[in-house]
Amino acid sequence: MTDRIEIVEGDITQLDVDAVVTAANEALMGGGGVDGAVHAAAGPGLFEECQSIGICPEGEARITGAYLLPAQHVIHAVGPVYEDGSRGEADLLRATYRSSLELAAERELFSIAFPCIATGTYAYPNEEACQVAVDTVVEWLDANKFPRRVVFCCYSEPDTSLYRARLADLNYSTGPDVES
Repeated sequence: MTDRIEIVEGDITQLDVDAVVTAANEALMGGGGVDGAVHAAAGPGLFEECQSIGICPEGEARITGAYLLPAQHVIHAVGPVYEDGSRGEADLLRATYRSSLELAAERELFSIAFPCIATGTYAYPNEEACQVAVDTVVEWLDANKFPRRVVFCCYSEPDTSLYRARLADLNYSTGPDVES
């Protein structure tokens, strides 16, 4: 299983992977942060397809085409709004990652890239979100054949450092770190 995880610091919309995950809202209509950037880079076709899907609850994900992105698919993952950590936020965030991975596995996608889900507008503490993300992905990869490669695409160096540290804590060997 070693080397199935990479850490990239940069713009997720530029990654050449089978699927990029966006930190979506329940309406899947774009917004700020990663989701706004994904919608802007993908073009109007993504918005039109999302309109046909409807609502996606917290903890779940939906898959669409990627339109003008280098990726083939966009996985819209709706993380939880963080309140105080006692309202099941970690379970919902874990479910968000699993739902995204399930969609990738069902389609036998080789590669998937995740942003830091729920850490922006949804205010999930970065370190806690990183632990949930990394632990969930490592557990998934231990038990599943697909996806073969998972990329954590961090927008900033502090997040990149958190992901590297968490993987090191788990004694997990990553693929090459790259800047996009």
